Amino acid sequence: MRLLNYCLNFLTSCVSRVLVRSKVLPQSPIEQYDLNPEHPTFYIVRLNSRFDLAALTNVCKKHGLPNPSEYQVLGNQELERFIGIKNPPPLFGDTAKPTAALSQGKQIVEHLLNSGQKNVQVVPVTILWGRDPGKEKPGIRTLITHSLTPSWFRKFFVVLFSGRDNFIRFSQPLDLSLIVNEKADVNELPQKLLRVARVHFKRQKLAATGPKMPSREQLFNSLLASPTIKKAIQDEAKSKGISQTEARQNALKLLDEIAANYSEAMIRVGDRILTWLWTKLYNGIDIKYTEQIHELTNKGHEIIYMPCHRSHMDYLLLTYAIYHQGLVPPHIAAGINLNFFPAGGIFRRSGAFFIRRSFAGNKLYSAVFKEYLSQLFIKGYSVKFYTEGGRSRTGRLLPPKTGMLAMTLQAMLRGIDRPVSIVPVYIGYEHVMEINTYLKELAGKDKKGESIFGIFKAIKNLKNYGRGYLNFGDPISINQYLNDNQPDWRDAVHPTDVQKPQWLGPQVAALADQVMVKINNAAALNAVNLLAMILLVNDKHALSKPKLLAQLDFYLRLQRDASYSDKVTAPDETPEQLLTHAIKLNKFDVISDEFGEIIAINEKEKTLFNYYRNNILHLFSVPSLIALHLFKQHSSTVEQCQKLVSAFYPLFAKEWYLQPLDENYITRILANFSDQNLIELDGDTIHVTNTNDSLAKLEMLGRALSFTLQRYAIVVGFIQTSNGIEKAELERESQVLANRLGTLHGIKTPEFFDKKVLVSFIDNLRGELLITNGENGIHGSTQLCEIYMHLKTLLPARIWQSVSDIVQDQCN
Repeated sequence: MRLLNYCLNFLTSCVSRVLVRSKVLPQSPIEQYDLNPEHPTFYIVRLNSRFDLAALTNVCKKHGLPNPSEYQVLGNQELERFIGIKNPPPLFGDTAKPTAALSQGKQIVEHLLNSGQKNVQVVPVTILWGRDPGKEKPGIRTLITHSLTPSWFRKFFVVLFSGRDNFIRFSQPLDLSLIVNEKADVNELPQKLLRVARVHFKRQKLAATGPKMPSREQLFNSLLASPTIKKAIQDEAKSKGISQTEARQNALKLLDEIAANYSEAMIRVGDRILTWLWTKLYNGIDIKYTEQIHELTNKGHEIIYMPCHRSHMDYLLLTYAIYHQGLVPPHIAAGINLNFFPAGGIFRRSGAFFIRRSFAGNKLYSAVFKEYLSQLFIKGYSVKFYTEGGRSRTGRLLPPKTGMLAMTLQAMLRGIDRPVSIVPVYIGYEHVMEINTYLKELAGKDKKGESIFGIFKAIKNLKNYGRGYLNFGDPISINQYLNDNQPDWRDAVHPTDVQKPQWLGPQVAALADQVMVKINNAAALNAVNLLAMILLVNDKHALSKPKLLAQLDFYLRLQRDASYSDKVTAPDETPEQLLTHAIKLNKFDVISDEFGEIIAINEKEKTLFNYYRNNILHLFSVPSLIALHLFKQHSSTVEQCQKLVSAFYPLFAKEWYLQPLDENYITRILANFSDQNLIELDGDTIHVTNTNDSLAKLEMLGRALSFTLQRYAIVVGFIQTSNGIEKAELERESQVLANRLGTLHGIKTPEFFDKKVLVSFIDNLRGELLITNGENGIHGSTQLCEIYMHLKTLLPARIWQSVSDIVQDQCN
């Protein structure tokens, strides 16, 4: 029998080498799970298939793992390493013979109980042939998909047509000690082992392929039959004086406009195109913290991806990254402006569903869209939407739009069984494709609509854009969030008639802010945004190469030793390597003279570089404030630094979506300054090291916050020097003064003049109770007066004089 198995396995292996190409996750199973190839090892899989065994054998050989086609010696017996839970059905008939999995499990458990050996590794392995989820109503295509447990005959066609898309995922070895230590019948333990494995494989398949897809006609018919849309159709007919049939046709047209038409074939084609595209556009894509997503899928969570929005490339990059992590691409909420030929059809078949900018005045559209979104969650599809609503033109996070999130929570109130988790995602680039367009729009030029011509232009301009960065932030369990903040939320659950509870608006707003905070917590530092931080604060946006490298080293060490968040990622390269890489991006000029090299931002890039600095400015806000204070005072105390940061941090937190202040953060910053010989710490007393190098480094870091503090000074100055000022006048005059200050001092950063930023700051002052509205207009609090005095101390005299003169002129 062994000889026959060996021959059949050898034959299958030869066929597999020709037809099968496997994608393996994780890329290094031994390192990821701390596996020891010398320990007894078993592989537990869903199907006892020779082709599965052959594919796994080839992969294990490449990764230095024990051969699954060989026998494992365990005590005084030999057991097959390959444990298939289920046998393929026979070619004729429906009932498959049981596998030897139960007896194998029993022998392993008995060995553990009798020998006390704890180093046996039982590794679950998910093996999929293609990633097609299958159809709710099977058709001819089920012959070549993994949606059914195939007979050997079907399996041949599966391998023939999907062998090049074989997917193998190794999972964390089962903790057998938990099973063995349970006080249960020895005969029940192997059955428990197999039950755990079955649940695991079911979740892994759902995570990789998603639930089975209905046909478009099935989906539309089920949605139109829902009580919510039926009522909306009746209301539409009544309000517009049309027949029920016409109103139903209107609803059907809206569904056709909204709904995705997901195609796994389109995803596979897109994968190949995007793999080629990334090599054209980028030097690489850095993806971090994916293990959190796998933990959620292993626990059966519904996932909602909520990334920041920098570029149209975000749609492609995030979907590509998710797919290459072995997860099903999410359904994507895309603006209706992207539904143009031919991109609209491609996006739709890639999982995009389209949403209008406003639902106002269209109750039927609102009902149809909400019901469609609810069905996505109920059926178990992952979803992605951009909480900012649109792309950031300044590089800062935009205030969140809460409509999609509110509809998500309302969908949960339909009684979704699975836990739902939000995954915030930070996306960053060393070059944003639309950056020149953003600058024109900030200068007042109208936004152009997307079109096929824009696609051709983008293809024509393909070039090296450096690196892309994608960091998954800490997930937020919506169920746990509501349990903690709204314990009675389940009282509003209803399967069909969900009312909007009073608590929904405030909880959605707070949850949206928390998402933004976690996006910024996972920011990625790179060569371009770090150099932008340094060069933009220097005259002529230039610095000698040695000074630039020294400042870059200072920032890297600061972020590694005193990072704002443990999710922030910093490059592993040396300052010299980062500078060499950045210069290749054609954004910098290298000027040589007899004293050495000077690095300057290219003239046409100077204003654009504010965008990249704004991506990470929040990471330097507290260090910059402390550095500016120490540079101005030369000596201080830890307590004074803490009071200064405490005064400004609430405003920083509102502006940049920062996490609550941890006082240890200030201590770590000061310790880092001390380690880098910029200051001397003597208990609570701080003295700046009296060297030009130390002062220059602190000054440059402090100046990173200069424009922000100037903007604060403009608004606070108007409030403090007036006997009350109306909000509209404060907004108008602040923008006028910002423009004048920019002209006087050569300030070109776009958000400095942005009325939305100024208005947001005024709203933040009100939110922090620093201003109140009285009969004579806005008045400042005592705390605002303290901030005003701090600003006077921190800002350069020439800047403060300009602000002071103009504010007094305006107020007289």
